[in-house]
Amino acid sequence: MSAAAPPLENADIWRPAVNPWIIAITVTLATFMEVLDTSIANVALPHIAGSLSAGQDESTWVLTSYLVSNAIVLPLSGWLSSIMGRKNFYMSCVALFTISSFLCGLAPNLATLIICRVLQGAGGGGLQPSEQAILADTFEPAKRGMAFAVYGVAVVTAPAIGPTLGGWITDNFTWRWIFFINIPVGIISMLLTSRLIQDPPYLRRRKLSETKIDYIGLGFVALGLGTLQVVLDKGQREDWFESHFIVILSIICVASLIFVVIWEWKHKDPIIDLHLFRDRTFGVSNLLMFMLGFALLGSTLLLPLFMQTLLGYSAEQAGLALMPGGFTIMLLLPLVGFLLSRYSPRWLLVFGLIVLSSSLFHMARFDLAIDFRTAAIARVFQAVGMAFLFVPINTAAYAFLPREKNNAASGLMNLARNIGGSVGISLVTTMLDRRSQVHMHDLSRNLSSANPAFRSMLQGATQAMQAHGASAAFATRQAYALIEGTVQREATMLAYIDNFRLLAFAIMAMVPIVFLMKKGRPGGGIAVH
Repeated sequence: MSAAAPPLENADIWRPAVNPWIIAITVTLATFMEVLDTSIANVALPHIAGSLSAGQDESTWVLTSYLVSNAIVLPLSGWLSSIMGRKNFYMSCVALFTISSFLCGLAPNLATLIICRVLQGAGGGGLQPSEQAILADTFEPAKRGMAFAVYGVAVVTAPAIGPTLGGWITDNFTWRWIFFINIPVGIISMLLTSRLIQDPPYLRRRKLSETKIDYIGLGFVALGLGTLQVVLDKGQREDWFESHFIVILSIICVASLIFVVIWEWKHKDPIIDLHLFRDRTFGVSNLLMFMLGFALLGSTLLLPLFMQTLLGYSAEQAGLALMPGGFTIMLLLPLVGFLLSRYSPRWLLVFGLIVLSSSLFHMARFDLAIDFRTAAIARVFQAVGMAFLFVPINTAAYAFLPREKNNAASGLMNLARNIGGSVGISLVTTMLDRRSQVHMHDLSRNLSSANPAFRSMLQGATQAMQAHGASAAFATRQAYALIEGTVQREATMLAYIDNFRLLAFAIMAMVPIVFLMKKGRPGGGIAVH
């Protein structure tokens, strides 16, 4: 027993050979690049479709293919790291992401581009979990909050910057450069990783010859998560369960994921370690991370869309409205990391959830007369809440897990955030369409000759058209069209309000869930009960 003690002790006090903050910046570089790529291609789709002679619906597979392969690799990253070694796996992901980005930029047709995007998503899927696990192992629990703050800058701000940057590159250069810009970043990341990163001694690499690969679990994980992403991404476009395609994929998805849970729970060497959810703090952290992705990407889609479609802003102006929020997160994340060394993560989470929910309720009071400043301040208010959520959630998730489980835990945490984001985007787009129709129907009831207000509006609009030289019949038709357009805008505005209110209530409902977490000491230490 005494002979075995020193190696374990050395493993517990292991620290990297270089400054931990240099490692944090090194691994964040590639992660920022990967998260940026999940949203940067959105605004370029019309240009891609036109350049490659593809239809608008066909071009959306450029986004879907990336999300599908990304989602499949995320939960597998811990298992792959145990076989390849975490450093080797991370460098392989960076290399695959960089090479496939280059090939995406050269793609001569849509089919080639989609194949390259699948490869790019597979490479990107391993970056976030690997970085998170590297940070958890590199920093002692008391300093993890500050480390995850650096990581949070990449993960939370990149989705907001992506559409603006993508639009600027596409307008001033060509859509191919949204992929080519990844190449120098990928090369720098590879060089720095090879020189600076090392695996800790307690991470024992398994020999592939001695590992029994769970092919059944692997296949059903890929099938279940792949079909889930396709359903979430294509559901609204295909009118959900009115489409046989969506119905069939939904059945396959549900059956596959149920099988995965049962199979992986009982398997001796599972691809995904679902037993981590026995720790209720880890389980609650995953739920909160899912809801953070849900609110972050859902609102990040709604706000610029609202400003462009109803307020008449350009894509660049809408993107600029999000920027102050991004800078707010960058400034606050280090502060949150510092506060974690003095306060329990639970209280920071409660504060963050209340602020985020309040900001969404504030957005539910928007109208068609708001100005740029109002929208930008609302985003800043929202960013404060997000900053107080991301770092404490990640810190709490690892507080009660053994170090050797960090790889598996980081894969599940990132999967929760990505699936939450996909659900959020899918839900708000569906609600926006359906609630607009409901409000349009309700408002149209007032458009009758029996309504004095309607008659007055119609008469005023008709007279205004006639004053500009229109005939009586044509002026009446124009007046009806003007009133219909006004009602349509009001109906759409009410649908946006419904969406913001739904997100607000969903986030507020998470406040009592926080208290299911185990009590932890400030800095991520474990409380003594």
